[in-house]
Parts: sequence; structure tokens; C-alpha cells
Amino acid sequence: MAETAVWFVLRQVYQLLKEEQTLLKDVSRDLEHIKNELEFIRAFLKDADQRATSDTELEIKAWVKQLRELSFRIEDVVDQYIMDVSQHHHHHHHHHGGYIAKLQNLAGLIKLKTIKPRHRVACEIQDIKLSFHEIKERSKRYNLLSSLGPQGSITKDVVAKSRDPDRLASLFIEEDELVGFEKPRDEIVGWLVDGEVIDRSVISVVGMGGLGKTTLAKNVFDNPQVKGHFDCRAFLVVSQSYNVEALLRNMMMQFSEETKEPLPRGTNTMDKMQLITLARSYLQSKRYVICFDDVWTINFWDEIQLATPDNKKGSRIMITTRNLDVSNYCRKDSCVQMHKLQSLPPNKAWELFCNKAFRFDFYGNCPPELKDISEEIVQKCEGLPLAIVAVGGLLSTKDKTVSEWKKLCQNLSLELDRNPHLANLPRILGLSYEDLPHHLKSCMLYFGIYPEDYSIRSSRLIRQWIAEGFVKHEVGKSLEEVGEEYLIELIHRSLVHVSRVHYDGKATSCRIHDLLREMIMRKMKDLSFCHVVREDNQEHISDVIVTIRRLAVETSSSNVLRSIEHFPIRSLYIFNAFINFPDYFGSKIFAKSKLLKVLDLEGAWLNYVPDEIGNLFHLKYLSLRYTNVKNLPKSIGKLQNLETLDLKETLVCELPSEINRLLKLRHLLVYCRKTYSSISGESGVKMMEGVGGMTVLQKLYHIEVNHGGLNLIAELRKLRQLRKLGLKNVKREYGNALCDSIKEMNCLESLHVSAINEHEIIDLQFISSLPQLRQLHLFGRLEKLPNWISRLDHLVRLSIRFSKLKDDPLKLLKDLPNLLRLAIVCDAYDGEMLHFQVGFKKLNNLYLVQLNNLNSILIDNGACPAIKLIEMVHIPKLKEIPTDIHLLKSLETLYFIDMPYEFNQSIDPNGGPKNWVIQHVQKVTVIVKVGSTNSFDYNYRTICHTRGT
Repeated sequence: MAETAVWFVLRQVYQLLKEEQTLLKDVSRDLEHIKNELEFIRAFLKDADQRATSDTELEIKAWVKQLRELSFRIEDVVDQYIMDVSQHHHHHHHHHGGYIAKLQNLAGLIKLKTIKPRHRVACEIQDIKLSFHEIKERSKRYNLLSSLGPQGSITKDVVAKSRDPDRLASLFIEEDELVGFEKPRDEIVGWLVDGEVIDRSVISVVGMGGLGKTTLAKNVFDNPQVKGHFDCRAFLVVSQSYNVEALLRNMMMQFSEETKEPLPRGTNTMDKMQLITLARSYLQSKRYVICFDDVWTINFWDEIQLATPDNKKGSRIMITTRNLDVSNYCRKDSCVQMHKLQSLPPNKAWELFCNKAFRFDFYGNCPPELKDISEEIVQKCEGLPLAIVAVGGLLSTKDKTVSEWKKLCQNLSLELDRNPHLANLPRILGLSYEDLPHHLKSCMLYFGIYPEDYSIRSSRLIRQWIAEGFVKHEVGKSLEEVGEEYLIELIHRSLVHVSRVHYDGKATSCRIHDLLREMIMRKMKDLSFCHVVREDNQEHISDVIVTIRRLAVETSSSNVLRSIEHFPIRSLYIFNAFINFPDYFGSKIFAKSKLLKVLDLEGAWLNYVPDEIGNLFHLKYLSLRYTNVKNLPKSIGKLQNLETLDLKETLVCELPSEINRLLKLRHLLVYCRKTYSSISGESGVKMMEGVGGMTVLQKLYHIEVNHGGLNLIAELRKLRQLRKLGLKNVKREYGNALCDSIKEMNCLESLHVSAINEHEIIDLQFISSLPQLRQLHLFGRLEKLPNWISRLDHLVRLSIRFSKLKDDPLKLLKDLPNLLRLAIVCDAYDGEMLHFQVGFKKLNNLYLVQLNNLNSILIDNGACPAIKLIEMVHIPKLKEIPTDIHLLKSLETLYFIDMPYEFNQSIDPNGGPKNWVIQHVQKVTVIVKVGSTNSFDYNYRTICHTRGT
């Protein structure tokens, strides 16, 4: 913990030294000196967490706290200085533009003007050096550094022991705790004893800490079927700090105990090479099963697979791990079968809880008066067996009264800290956090900023990480791509759960387990990472002496807002849709917190943005999503460092021309809630000419092109970094200019083009190729489908609307190798027949909506082999179900909405002549209109037949 705190400081100093060449020589020298001191201290603190005795712990904590506050001062001083200097530059740039004679004069002026801030920063840093010196002296006085000993003096055994609570208990688990494991146990036993697979294969059980991977593995290992199937068996606990020699010795020992054969002489003195050779020759003639429990690193496999030969006798290796990458790594030379262990479903969680909490009372059943509160407690455990067993065990020792149990439920986070029954819970969950590399620790702590049970959009999270400086530059990758890799790594390490997946498999939103969040909240507090203000902890805010750097507000109380004005906040998040962002607070915070970097007001009660927002020179991330803001002030143009401006679902319909000054802007997300365009749903915003200067822009989504016309389109050519572009109100005469501009966008992944109305033709014939395009939406008339679409090898999603195509578009699309989702909607096709030829290799979802002339659909045998879902809506001339649907063997779901009466009759479950066509489909839903013909006055009746698989 201590070392992490110092690392945060160091990272800031590194950043400053790298970015700020304008600093005075003395200042850089002093910063360099501070950096060296910090590195020295960090080296000493590397193992402080394990080594610190309870006596030194408090002193180290106090010491680190002083260091941290000093680091905040360094950051503030330098940021203030950068702001002063660049505002002078900015100021003079505007006043003296164009006067060549005054240029020399200007250089002198700037030098004079910036001497003051330079002098100030030099004095401040001298002062910080002095404080630094005092802290160091104090540590010598208390003999702190020497009590810690030099780095690395701690032995691996001590770490292994201190890191492995409960591992032993999991190996000797009682039958009643094996609730909910029946299905995975049977599956894994099946894999182990499968006689068909003669190759040595790896079976991995992957999941977060506390899911019961060890318990499951031991239960499988001891299964009589497994015991009888293999010649020799070994179960080895690996953990974070393992020793290959010790593991191999232990393995050989278990073999000799089981087979009653003595160990070869000298096993205890063999080195790694000799042990590997010994194991290989011993196992060569045997069918063996070895379980490696709790593996953390991927390179573990490299050494172990050498010792476990593939003797083609059906030998098996089992691995339990929290890290998906460990399991994937084994694929390089073995067949891997993976079981991703899930949390218990509610009924099994309840059964396990009752087994523990009422083990010796009420015959194992929950008494009626405790049912509600018990259910609430079980819900908090979110199906995590470790938590259910720990909390149930604790409750079994308490009086069985509602008041006693309520107390525990409300103070669960306090109990985690002090109750010996629960002590292992945060420790076991915390191991995964402690195992993270430094840059991922800060990303992980970020989850604690969001409220409990909050599902976080991945894009929001990654953009905030970037604004905070957590994401490192990597050659050849955008920061967003690196940020996405960070998130994937946290998911693979079983720390973050995916709550929603995009159709292309990417996580669109994610969350963390509530108990893990409790642990992270404590770490946040220890590191002064973020202060969270809720309804229930308002009184504490004035007692928080430490400097608040990040503030998350989950309360509507204006007293709280008043009391935080005085803190120099760096990031502010408001998570309560009913918070009234009062005028006094709005202006004041913008005036006070000049060093703010992240301002997330998503969903706040906000009707306007004060002019003072222009003071936030360092602001990198601004979200006004889901607020009622109608206009942005001109001062928005002063936010020279802004990277993300999120105006989705606001009432902003027009952007001031000053927005074009934001040369660092990467994401401009704008669609207007107020107006609704009939052709494509949400409307874009109007934008002035001048957008061409924002050359690092990656997302521009959506703008109304008719407002800036051809000049605006010509400027779009300069935006070569664009990944996502949305254009509304496109006219036919823009065709050539649009093609010319879009051609230059080699990074484009998503393109949305809507015509000004449904009769206007969009002419996009002349785009040569868009190598990266993944999504394409064309809303408007097309004389023909552009040929270049057939060359889009990465295209995943295509939708066309109002296109009035005469020719069947499917011919052009059938060979797209990655198309997953196709929507032909609202008169997109005027013909009578659609013909799916062999192709559409990956197509998953198909939507056919409101095609007024379509009367037949043909599907060739071998077309659409991967299709899972088809939805047909309002196709008035399609009088019966296409017979060829019976060829689509992978089809799972069919929706028929507002289809002709005859069509529905043809598949009527009670004797429809074509019902056999859909016999293989699990879920068929027919929604019919009843009653009035007024288009807004339908009553829908749903007829759904679901077949059990």
C-alpha cells in the first residue's frame, strides 16, 4: 500500500519532467532531485506491506501520508505554473496577431510576463524540497527505514504463508458446502475420464477469488470415478510465490505414497533439471492426473509441461486460476478445455446460506421472521460461495433476532474490517488486486468511484482513465486501444465482470462484485484516491483533513456541496440524477477548482453551463450527457486541453464557433434530444466551419451537414484520425465532395450517413475503400448499392433504410467475411424476392422490416450457417412462412411482428400447414395487431411458443 502511494507521486513527477520543457533549469533540477529521492524511498517500501509489524505500520502510514500530500503540492504547483505560462502566451497571441514589427517585442514581453510564475514555482519547489528533507530526517529519527531492512530481504516462504489463508480449509470441505457444484463437477469428471481423447490435455477452472475453484477441483480429484481411472494422481497448491523444485518434489512424493513405490534416492538434493528428468521418466508409462491449484503466472506452464510428458495414454492436467490468460497460454502445446466458474444462482446461494447459518438450529431452515433480512444478506454476497459461507458462519454464532441481523446487514463493510469470521474475505479478494501491475491498480481503484451496483459504460471509463493520465502511450496504438487492453486484462484476471456485450463480442459495460468494491473503497481511502459523499456520510466531510483530489457525490444535499467548495478538487463526479447543481455552486466551483481535469455531470440537474467554465484550463473530460443544457457558452473555446466533450442526449442543437479552437479534442459526441428526425431517429447538431483544425478528433457523431454545406465537408478531409463519423441532413449534391473527404479517413470504423429526407438520393459511389470499416448505416435513397461495400472485409454491421433499391442487394453482400448483423428496413428494397445464396458465413442477426413489395424469400442450402435470430416486421405481401427456413439449423429465435393474417395462420401451432418449417427453433414469438386501424392505436397480442431444448 505504502509503495503504491509513492508510485502515484513518482508517476506524476515523471510526467511533468517529460512534458514540461518550459520549466526553469533550476526547477527541473529540483524536480529531478525529488524524483531520485522518491525512487530511493520506493525501493525501501517495496515489501513494506508484508514486513511491517503492527508497531511500524502506523508510523509508516503517517509517513506515507505526508509524502502523498507533498506530492499533491508538487502537482498543483507545476499545473498552476503551466496554466499561467500558457495563458500569457494565449493572451499575447490574440492581442498582437499580424504585427510583424511587434514580434520581437512580443518575445521579450512574454519572457517578462512569465518570470513571475517561474519565480513563484521555483520558490514553491524549494519549499517542497525542504519539507521533503524534514520527512526524511523524521524517518531516520524513528529509525523507520532501517526497521524495514533492505529491499528483498523478506523470504518467499513468509510471503507464501501470509498470502494463503483458507487454502487449507478449501481442501477439507464438508459435503454441505458443495452446494451448486453438481453440474460443473459432472462436466469436469467427464472431461477427465473421456477415453476418446488419448492426448495429454489440460482442463482449467477459471473464476474470481472466492468462487470455490479449489473446493470444486478437490471434489473432482477425489471422485471415485477419477481415482479408479488413473495410475497415479497428485494435487499441488501453487499460489503466487511457488518454487518449481519444491512442487516437483511434492508431486513425486504424492505418487510414491499412492503407489507405495519408494522415492528414488537423492530426490531431496536434485536440482530443477534432474527433477524434470526424473518426473518425465516416471510418468512416461503411466496414465496420470495432476491438479495445479491457484496458478497466477502464465510462464508457470513452460516449466511444468516439460515435466509432464504427453505419452498418449489419456493423461490429464487440471489447473485452477483467476486469470484467463493462464488458461489460454496452455493452448500453445495442448488441447485445453475450460470451465468458467459462475457465481451461484439465487436458489443455490440460499440453500448454502441456510446450511451454514442454521446448521444447528431450526433443522437447517430459516425461520419466517428472519426470511426478509436473510434474503437481503444473501443478495449482498452476489452468489460468491466464500462470502456466503463466511457471513452464514458468522450469523450462526449470533442471536437469531431480526435486530441483530439487521445490524450486521447495514454495517457489513465495518464488519469486514474488524470481525475475525470475515477477516479472510477482503484478504482473499484483495490478492487479485495486489497482484496487479502498478498502472492497473489505479485503473482498478477507479471502480470505487462509481456507486454500488452501477454498470459502467466501458467507453466512459476508458476516456476517464486517459484524462487522468493512467494510460501509457504505446507505439502504433491509440490511447483508447491501450485503455481497452487494460480493461480486457482486468476482465481476464476475474476482477471485473462484463455486464453487457456488444454484438461483436466487446464489453460495452462492466461492473465489479460488491464485496470487491468494499475492499477497493478501503484502498481508496488509504491512498486518498477519492472521497465519496453519500447521504449517510455527510457530517464527515469537514473532518476530512486530507486533501481531496477526486470527489464523487451521491447525495442531493446542498450543505455537502457547500462544504466542498474549499477543496482544490481535480476530478468531480455527480451520480444523482436529482441533484440540483445550484447556481452559486456552479459558478463557484468553476472559479475555485481551476485545476479540475475530469468533470462528469452525467444525469445531473443542470439547465445551463456558467461562463466560468472557461477557467478550467486543465479540463480534459467534460460530460453533460442526459442534462437539460441547451447552449454552450463561448468560453468553451478556452478549454485548450479538452479531450472528451460528451453532449449525448442533451438539448444542444448548435455548437458555438469557438469549439473549433479545441485542438486536443478526441471525442465530440453530440446528438440532440429535442428534435427528432423522421428518417433516422435522433438529430445531429449544427456546427460552424473551422472544424478542420481539430485534427486529432476520433469521434464526431452526429453533425448536420446542410448547415456548413460543401465548405464543412471539404474541411472534414483534414480529420484523418476519425474512427466514428455521423452525418445528418445530407443532400444529393454533396456526393462527390463527401466521397473525396471520406476516402482520406483510413482509420474510419463506423460511418453513419442520413439524407435530409427519405426521398433525397445519397450518392456515395466513388469511395475507393475503407480498410477498417466495421459499421455502416445508410439512411436515404440509393440508386444502387455502392460496389465498394462488397470489399469491406471488416464490416460487422450493415443497415440500410429508405433506399428503394430495385435490385436484390444480397448478391453484393453474401461474401462479406465478417458480417454479423444485417438490417434491411423501411422500404430499403422495392423488389418482390430476396435470395440468400450460399454465403453469409458469419451472419448472426437478420432484420427485415417494412418491405412493402416483398412476397418471397429463398434460402439456398448452405447459406447463413451461423444465423441465430431473424426478425420480420410488417411485410404485407409475404403470405406464408418461407419454407427454406427449415434449412437454417443454427436458428434459435424468430420474431414475427405485425405480419399478414395468412402468414400467421401458416405456422399456427394447432395445425398450420407450414408449422413443420419452424419445429427446430427454440423460441418463436408472433405479435399481432388487434383492433383499430389508426396507426398509433394498436393493441398488440403476443403469441409465443418456446420449445425446451
